[in-house]
Formats: sequence, structure tokens, C-alpha cells
Amino acid sequence: MYLGPNLGLTILRTRHSIRQYKDEPIEEKIVRDALDCAHLAPTARNEQPWLFGVVKEKETLKKIADLADHGKFIAGAQVCFAVFGRRDAKYYLEDCSAATTQLILGLWAYGIGSCWVAGDKKEYAEDVRALLGVPEEYTLVSLVPAGYPKDLKIAEKKDLDDLVFQESYSEN
Repeated sequence: MYLGPNLGLTILRTRHSIRQYKDEPIEEKIVRDALDCAHLAPTARNEQPWLFGVVKEKETLKKIADLADHGKFIAGAQVCFAVFGRRDAKYYLEDCSAATTQLILGLWAYGIGSCWVAGDKKEYAEDVRALLGVPEEYTLVSLVPAGYPKDLKIAEKKDLDDLVFQESYSEN
């Protein structure tokens, strides 16, 4: 289904990290649609090595926030998604990163802000896995706290021309 040239680009161009959320619940349909976007992400050999957790209980959100070294704001989210990858899948990190990106974009399509919090190789990854009761065959790839934005501050980005090269790189 083609939605026109501007809607998708608007979603991609305006999405940015949100760390402060309104105390306003997110409809279950939105949560489900965002998860659907995540699970439809491309994977190597169509392996789909992921498992998605959805945390809404304030006490559990606080516990996750206390574990995550750069995710204290998780406690103020309406929901936190936890993306896990099956350890034995060769490309679990790439596959789960693609799913995380699509989850974030699916949320933003509804005006739900989020922020990617690292999980892979973080000291707290195993603690989060254990807290949520996820089997040992999975490892945490990302946490995605989300909610309606309290404030919209868009960070300035580098100029595209400073980041792109054609054919081969040169300092000139």
C-alpha cells in the first residue's frame, strides 16, 4: 500500500529521541501496530531471531531504569519495549537493530516519542533479561521507552553534504 511520497519521508525526517513523556496512556492498538512494524523488519535468511517484551507496570519500568546506566528516564515512560535476539543467530544484532528501528518509526507514525537505549554488550543486559524472565538463549539488544512527548526539541544535525561521498572517499 503506497501512502504517497511525503508521509513516509515526514515520519523519517522528523523522528528524534524523546526522553520525557506525558502521563498519558498509549492505546493497545498503537502498541500492537508498532510491534507489527518491528516484526516485519528484514532479517538475514528471514531468520527473525527476535523476541519482543512490552513493559507497562511502573514498578518494573523503575527497575529497568535503575539497571540501565543511561536510561534513568525509562521510569517515566508509558511503555518500554525490550528487544531480544537469539544468541545463536549469526546476525541477531543486525536483525534486531532493524526491528528496533522499525518499532521506533512505527511509534512515531502515531506521534509516540521514544529513545533507543543500548542493550547489546551492556553490563545490565543479563539483569534485564533475568528481570523479565526471558530464556537464556536470548540476549538484550535494545530498550525502547516510549510515550507522548512532553516537549519537542529537535537536535540539529550535520549537513548532509559533509557526510556523503560519491564512488570513493577523498578529503577534498
